[in-house]
Amino acid sequence: MYASRLTQLIVGVFALVGIGALVYLSVRLGNIGIFPQPGYTLYANFDNISGLKTGDQVQLAGVPIGKVQSISLQDNRAHVAMRINKGVAIDTDAIAAIKTSGIIGDKYVAIALGPGEHDLTDGATIRHTQSAFVLEDAIGQLINSSGSGSKSGEATSSGNSTPSTGEASNSKTGNCNCLDNSK
Repeated sequence: MYASRLTQLIVGVFALVGIGALVYLSVRLGNIGIFPQPGYTLYANFDNISGLKTGDQVQLAGVPIGKVQSISLQDNRAHVAMRINKGVAIDTDAIAAIKTSGIIGDKYVAIALGPGEHDLTDGATIRHTQSAFVLEDAIGQLINSSGSGSKSGEATSSGNSTPSTGEASNSKTGNCNCLDNSK
């Protein structure tokens, strides 16, 4: 009824291997670096980082070269600290942009090198930045710009105009009143 010492030893080894695998996966999937790679820190200020978080990648030409170290608010702008791997040179005219991998994927910082003659050193700031593209803002602007639909000089008290001529029904959807601007 009792397990032999060999069986206990085998079960113990499998338990330790299982715990080790869980720790490895937790660290790997959580983007946690136990031993940080040698490198240097650069900073960049953005108007909008929309979804970027600590631990996200920093890429140059699509190749990961570092990670986002911290994010804070400084002078009403997002202040992003990035840890760049040793041996990667970023010049003074580089551009840092917030990008998305895929349609709804994770955010990352993409760095495009410029024609600068000098390289940035530890603690320097990337001066040229491009904020994140926010799909909701773009859709809102599209709706607001196409929703006005008034000709110059026409306006209503609510700010929206009602087209009086040129309405046509869209045969594909059957329920859309669209403006015919070809007149």
